[in-house]
Amino acid sequence: MTAQLPDATGGRSRLDAVMEIVPGLALSAAVALTAYGLAQLLPRGVPLPAIVLALFIGMLLHAFARMPAVQPGVAFCVRTLLRWAIALLGLRVSLADIAALGPSTAGLIIGAMVVTIVAGFAIARANRQPPGFGALAGAATAVCGASAALATSTVVPNYPGKQADVVFVVIGTNALATLALVIYPPLCALIGLDPQATGVMLGGTIHDMAQVVGAGYAVSEPVGNAAVIVKLFRIFLLLPVVLSIGWYFRYSGAEPGAANVPVPVFALVFLALCLVNSAVPLVPELLPVYAPIRAVLIECSGAGLLIAIGALGLGTSPAALTQFGWRHVATILATTAIVFAIVTGGLVIFQQV
Repeated sequence: MTAQLPDATGGRSRLDAVMEIVPGLALSAAVALTAYGLAQLLPRGVPLPAIVLALFIGMLLHAFARMPAVQPGVAFCVRTLLRWAIALLGLRVSLADIAALGPSTAGLIIGAMVVTIVAGFAIARANRQPPGFGALAGAATAVCGASAALATSTVVPNYPGKQADVVFVVIGTNALATLALVIYPPLCALIGLDPQATGVMLGGTIHDMAQVVGAGYAVSEPVGNAAVIVKLFRIFLLLPVVLSIGWYFRYSGAEPGAANVPVPVFALVFLALCLVNSAVPLVPELLPVYAPIRAVLIECSGAGLLIAIGALGLGTSPAALTQFGWRHVATILATTAIVFAIVTGGLVIFQQV
């Protein structure tokens, strides 16, 4: 009886597939590392986070991304790595914190998000822009800025200029969030919102987490805590939003195969990690083991998102950004104004009741 040797073909092909993505992955990681280092060197008052620096550095190196050897790794970062980095965001969300918001606050935030996303499609259509751009602008301003734009891009059908649109939305939402960090806290005081309502307003309207933290804790610790909880609630809703947008494009007459609902594995991982993060504190004996693992995985999520956005920059020609006109700016400003108006107006009404 002759012994059967294992077929090495599959192993070699898997190794070849891994080696194929190494150059692009390494270049994207180098962009992310450079952006992170530069962000640490900038003065504290300069509003240029690593995620925006990674975009700019990647675009400056766009010529390298056009090399055939680099393209598979860059595509891997923008697709696969991005999805798993988003899945790990589930570790930042606790169901107990979300439940503490109360039904009225949760309903207000959900309502504002839904209206903002629908408005994104409507405004883009009125401005004669692709529906994909409306989805990107609506989701980014409704949910969590750059992360939402990147996640939504995985389910939006491909169209001319899509990648440049993603870059524009990432840069635009970050710029608006930085502006909101300065303007919104004194505006809350001017309107007369109490500390709890101020935290809800900041967490429910500012696009990016870093600016939410900065704005909230600049007012007070209770305001900062409320703002972060509301923001985490919006992040918790990222996966339902992305899946809903994917289903919309798939069943609304988009070209067959142009839009695909993402494989739900990463969505299930997101929800599973959220449940784990909610359950572990109920068993204090697990915390000494869980806490450091959670911290490492959260850092991995941040690094993965930074590498993915560096890859997005690498795949974007700087010349493509010169094509943007007032319609792009008007769309993202309008969706930002809508989520602001609904959340702030609702809070004012709640205080008066």
